[in-house]
Amino acid sequence: MRRYKIVHNTQYCFNGQVRLQPHTLRLRPKEGHELRIESSKLVISPSAVLRWHQDVEGNSVATATFVENTSILTVQSEITIQQYNQSPFDFLVADYAVDYPFHYNNNDSVLLSPYMWVNDNESSILTNWINDIWPSGEAIQTIALLIRLNQRIYHTLSYQSREEEGVQSAEQTLSCCSASCRDSAALFITAARQLGFAARFVSGYMYSYSTSNPQGQSGTTHAWAEVFIPGAGWKGFDPSTGNIVGPEHIPVAVARLPESVPPISGAFHGVLGANMMVNVWVTELN
Repeated sequence: MRRYKIVHNTQYCFNGQVRLQPHTLRLRPKEGHELRIESSKLVISPSAVLRWHQDVEGNSVATATFVENTSILTVQSEITIQQYNQSPFDFLVADYAVDYPFHYNNNDSVLLSPYMWVNDNESSILTNWINDIWPSGEAIQTIALLIRLNQRIYHTLSYQSREEEGVQSAEQTLSCCSASCRDSAALFITAARQLGFAARFVSGYMYSYSTSNPQGQSGTTHAWAEVFIPGAGWKGFDPSTGNIVGPEHIPVAVARLPESVPPISGAFHGVLGANMMVNVWVTELN
């Protein structure tokens, strides 16, 4: 088991006094048998009324409602978690899904269908790229194919941090040969669905050890993909690193569409214009 402390600070500076509309916060990691929350604190200025609920995908969502006007909005989340996902390769695949291609059973297909939707008008660029990863008729194991897809994205795309909102289409990513973590995850999901897999988007945090600053370990918001594998369940693949998701990955929200789970979203009335500053620290605790 590993313990991590996550500090996520977001500050918006507006160009004058504004009236804040309700804001949606997705900052609480997803709990389960692999992850437990030890402590949690959420500090918001100006003060807000918080109401928690689970959305349709089971994510913990807080809605913050404000009363007073302000020129600065600050949201700081401090969470300590226990991470039990120590052996990401320790899983079994159902017999019928060991070799690719396979078909999900009828009961699973009903629930997984939203995560298998494909665009029938995908470009030839994407189609040819997928065909190069898996030539039709090639004998291959399911896990080997998914790892191949993950590695292909990692080795052929250069990482590029993008501050602007939104996610590139698969065609845009393949054309420019560069991607943010969310763009790489979106490409993986699109390709996996074209290959017949149920796949979804995951947003969260990633711990990264810094040799130059061992006392103040660094981290970042991050995004990756999950594929439903019969017998193993939802398994994470991170095309930005080329690895299967392990103990360094801390999931917060899952979604069918990559653009639907920003950490903070909301609106305001008042003078146009605002600057946003985000800082994230993920520290491994003894």
